[in-house]
Amino acid sequence: MNKAKLIEAFITQLETDIHALEQNIKETKEEATHEESKPENEYDTRALETGYLVKAQSKRILDAKEALAAFKNVPAKSFQPTDPIQATALIHLDMDGKKLWFLFMPSGGGHSLQFEGRKIQIITSASPLGEALLGQISGSFVSIENGDDVKEIEILSVS
Repeated sequence: MNKAKLIEAFITQLETDIHALEQNIKETKEEATHEESKPENEYDTRALETGYLVKAQSKRILDAKEALAAFKNVPAKSFQPTDPIQATALIHLDMDGKKLWFLFMPSGGGHSLQFEGRKIQIITSASPLGEALLGQISGSFVSIENGDDVKEIEILSVS
């Protein structure tokens, strides 16, 4: 899998997401200030709800811009089988019989895309899985606890 093309695909997706979010904020603000959006009585909370929506959308934009900066500024590294997982590691896992792909990055956790027929998800050290994987090598096993449930995860490859 060509990691440079994968990173470029994430950059394109993030730029598209940021543009869409900025457009949504603009439309939401316009709707909030439109003549028909004036409160009908003291219990009409549309303006308050719109403010919450704009705040949440603004946070999503900041998160996406942070992830975009990481993708543009963190150099992609080629990993050998004995290299520990760190930023830009492309990780192939076996999680309870499911084969999953992750790209380890400093930010942008949760974003995913289809690339070369595979779903690739961004993972960071802020997640329990990311924390468990950080510093591990290909062929290692890690465990993730979620209450009484323990998942055994095999690191199939790191590239």
